[in-house]
Amino acid sequence: MNYKIDLDTIDISGSVPTTEPERQYYYMAKCKKLIEEKSKEIGRPLRMCTQTFGCQMNARDSEKIVGILELIGYQETEKEEEADFVLYNTCTVRENANLRVYGRLGYLKKLKEKNPYMLIALCGCMMQEADVVEKLKKSYRFVDVIFGTHNIFKFAELLCNRLESDRMVIDIWKDTTEIVENLPSERKYPFKAGVNIMFGCNNFCSYCIVPYVRGRERSRNPKDIIREIELLVSDGVVEVMLLGQNVNSYGKTLDDPMTFAELLQEVEKIEGLKRIRFMTSHPKDLSDELIEVMRHSKKICTHLHLPVQSGSSRILKIMNRRYDKEKYLDLVERLKKAMPDLALTTDIIVGFPGETEEDFLETLDVVKKVRYSSAYTFIYSKRTGTPAASMEEQIPEDVIKDRFDRLLEEIQKISAEEAQKDQGKRVEVLVEDVNEHTEGYVTGRMSNNMLVHFKGEEELIGTFVTVSLDECKGFYYMGHKCD
Repeated sequence: MNYKIDLDTIDISGSVPTTEPERQYYYMAKCKKLIEEKSKEIGRPLRMCTQTFGCQMNARDSEKIVGILELIGYQETEKEEEADFVLYNTCTVRENANLRVYGRLGYLKKLKEKNPYMLIALCGCMMQEADVVEKLKKSYRFVDVIFGTHNIFKFAELLCNRLESDRMVIDIWKDTTEIVENLPSERKYPFKAGVNIMFGCNNFCSYCIVPYVRGRERSRNPKDIIREIELLVSDGVVEVMLLGQNVNSYGKTLDDPMTFAELLQEVEKIEGLKRIRFMTSHPKDLSDELIEVMRHSKKICTHLHLPVQSGSSRILKIMNRRYDKEKYLDLVERLKKAMPDLALTTDIIVGFPGETEEDFLETLDVVKKVRYSSAYTFIYSKRTGTPAASMEEQIPEDVIKDRFDRLLEEIQKISAEEAQKDQGKRVEVLVEDVNEHTEGYVTGRMSNNMLVHFKGEEELIGTFVTVSLDECKGFYYMGHKCD
């Protein structure tokens, strides 16, 4: 937990604080008392289960929610069937993510009928859509708490309101400029952590719903970011992932503007921090200054996620990406010249409205020229409220599937070839977990983000180990620990 406080020392008999985060700690103290009373009533601790859909920003938000739930007295379980509190942190980038949540809610309704103490909460990007909230209010009245992306810091207050009443609590903000610091957080890993450096997005790519559900860009104060990382390092963290929808535009909303490259230089100075990762980088904002900082850094990992989305300049213009194929390839050339060992990954959308075979072949051409280590490939998903949703020339499903399969085949071939370049090398890996498939093995992550499995003990987790890369298996390595 990043920030610890004894809730028993907080006076909840007086007036509610008006400033944050003091207001939320007041409500956490109230929640803790209510949870203790319910635990005594049923004769056991209350249990909670959270599920996160979507990106690493959502995962980081979930860590904050879990931190609050643990502080007020809930014990974590991975099984919804055992839980007295279930929370879904939702994603809405693609339509199937919404459908998955509705399907899970039907199952939760049956569980709640058997457990009168169960509460159900929904948050995240999907809740920022007005039609979703209306559907929940009409057809899913058994849901207890609904909130969005802008007011996650108010979770304790909303939960307290529900615990003190029998009504559905809904609190959705359309936007915010507020950033609340110093709230609890429970990390998934003790040795690495995600750190938000900014929130929201100003890019308005024509296919993307994120700016509508995450709001406009707002950057955290660099002093707060550095302080958080210093606290994390003092608590055993050796690797951080700096998070933002577009980290390259960090600092533009600050009273004293600071570039992302300048922030990275400050983070690099933190003693005890061994590795720095970041995502996501928008190509249009990736500066020469950042390339230079990365080139000279001793801590920034040799991996960069650089979404291209399409290789067609015509489609990129319709997507409102604000770069073309030539500019993207030029950027890649400059990156690889500065850092020859850099592993590049990307996002690609197949079947964007109006995409022709010629446009698709341009995308294949970019894949062949850049030679990505891996790529996240997506079939275009129409999101209501975005400009692309109303565009004509929606592509037939059979055409999309054919292009998707061809793209995947090319990416997998190139990725396997790129991975094999490291075979026989000795590399430093951060051991992350016990291998689930091979007894007596552990899994480590290389600086370039590739995984390697090797014989090792559980005690190695969280440490750096030098490993020989013996055999490339396409998307991971088998190796052995060097003496």
